[in-house]
Amino acid sequence: MNMKMIFAIAVGGASGALSRHYLAALITRMFGNGFPYGIFLVNILGSFLMGLLITIMAERFTATPELRALIAVGFLGSFTTFSTYSLEIVMLFQRGEWPVACLYAFGSLFLGVLGLILGMGLGRIVS
Repeated sequence: MNMKMIFAIAVGGASGALSRHYLAALITRMFGNGFPYGIFLVNILGSFLMGLLITIMAERFTATPELRALIAVGFLGSFTTFSTYSLEIVMLFQRGEWPVACLYAFGSLFLGVLGLILGMGLGRIVS
C-alpha cells in the first residue's frame, strides 16, 4: 500500500470518527438518552451514505482508488462500521450467496453481542 492510500484512509478515518462522535452527541442532546438515538441514527445515515456514494463512484464518475478509500474505508468505515457491515451483506446477496449473507448478518450480530458480554465478564474478573 502506498503512502497516498495510507494518508487518504487516515484522513478519512479521523474525519469519520470525529463526525460520528459529535453528530451522535448532538442527536442525543436533541432526543435524550432513553434510547441510543445518536448511534442508531448515525448507523442508518452511514449505511445510506455508503450506498449513495459507492453507487455514484461506481456508476457516475471514476474516482481514484485513494478517493474511494478515503470515503468508503476511512470516513464511512470509522463514521460507522455498520455501513460496511451492511455493504458486505448486500454484496453477498447480490452475488446470490444468500446462506452466507444470512450467516454473516446474524452471526456477526449474535457473536458480536456475545463477545461484548464475555469481554465485560472477563473485565470484571480481572479488575
